[in-house]
Amino acid sequence: MLFDEAQIGTLKLKNRMVRSATAEMMADDAGRPLPSLAALYGELARGGVGLIITGHMFVHRSGKAHPGMTGIFSDESVPDLKVLADVVHQHGGAIAAQINHGGRQVRGALVDDPIAPSAYEAPPPRATAREMTVDEIEMLIDAYAQAARRAQEAGLDAVQIHAAHGYLVSQFLSPLANVRDDEWGGSFENRTRFLRRIISAVRMQVGSGFPVLAKLGIRDESDDGLSLEEGVAIVGMLAQWGLDAVEISGGLADTGTFNIVGDIGPGQNEAYFRPWAKAAREAAQLPIILVGGMRSMATMENVLASGDAQFVSLCRPLICEPDLPNKFACGLSRAAACVSRNRCWPKKGDVGIACKCPGVVRPGESV
Repeated sequence: MLFDEAQIGTLKLKNRMVRSATAEMMADDAGRPLPSLAALYGELARGGVGLIITGHMFVHRSGKAHPGMTGIFSDESVPDLKVLADVVHQHGGAIAAQINHGGRQVRGALVDDPIAPSAYEAPPPRATAREMTVDEIEMLIDAYAQAARRAQEAGLDAVQIHAAHGYLVSQFLSPLANVRDDEWGGSFENRTRFLRRIISAVRMQVGSGFPVLAKLGIRDESDDGLSLEEGVAIVGMLAQWGLDAVEISGGLADTGTFNIVGDIGPGQNEAYFRPWAKAAREAAQLPIILVGGMRSMATMENVLASGDAQFVSLCRPLICEPDLPNKFACGLSRAAACVSRNRCWPKKGDVGIACKCPGVVRPGESV
């Protein structure tokens, strides 16, 4: 099933393998993508990935989460985004822009006045954030919508709203990060209002035929945060709100291992978010994309055959093997070469993610 053609909304895909959004750190200080980012996307498209989801792009200057993050906050970004779309299409791939705002998860040196659903005092290098005004909430809803419009105008095939990993939308959903006492906080209905309004505003900009996805943190790590039951309820309403697919992941985290697990191998810690996908699938009225520890083709096929998800997405394996889909299609029997040591981030003075773990198989090497 992995190499069956599939569809998300109106978008036809050549297979069910998705490159999950990965912060590439390949943009300049103004948020303009460097040539290395287009080269990376071209390599992934040549490598057989069905859908490439870009690293998160900030929709407003106040939402830049880290250095090297690509911006989609201005119409001036459209020509640069078109370069990214064109290189993917030249190699027969499809590409979606992940749109995001860091909220309280921004670096203090990058944002002058950090904002969040509720005031938050953070340890360095994170910045202390103040509570957003209602006018700022409305402004950022429009910022997401305009970002989606820019992606569409640039020729990208879809957008994905980032509602996971403790960023702004995830913060609004979580009773830990959102303690507002107005219509934007408190009850489940109020905490989901920001996401609902973003989806509605995006749809108004891009129309009914342009695929819109979300990456949802279906639960927080803390028992006092967003519960799995609430997350499943959100999944059950996403189609009604106007989405075409949802990628299942985690929300607010107290530890770095909540959304990124190490020590993964064939049959060991693979598909670690799968129980959440199982919980969500009966409520879901739209395709589920499952991320988290996908390494062996056998596990991917099992996930798809069970119906727990209709697509599988990978992050770290495609950093060290961007041609992994083609290798699987040609009969590769081993699992992905990724050894899950989390050495992908650039070191000081370097630009962009790259596999730095010893002993992995590089593109073009013997399989």
